[in-house]
Amino acid sequence: MVTKVRHFFEKHGFEVSSRLADRLGMRASSVRLFFIYISFFTVGLWFGVYLTLAFLVRLKDLVYTKRSSVFDL
Repeated sequence: MVTKVRHFFEKHGFEVSSRLADRLGMRASSVRLFFIYISFFTVGLWFGVYLTLAFLVRLKDLVYTKRSSVFDL
């Protein structure tokens, strides 16, 4: 059962990149490498956005501290 499912996805998954490569006039391995590189780039990009937002939230907390009374000035 598992091998049938794996065989199905391997057959139709690789067919997509080979069809795209035929249409673009490229090798299928180049298209597959492009998708691998772009997936690593997008994961790294969003990790950078996450770190930037975390830094900004931390900076906001340091600048705008809540004061419990008037005498804390």
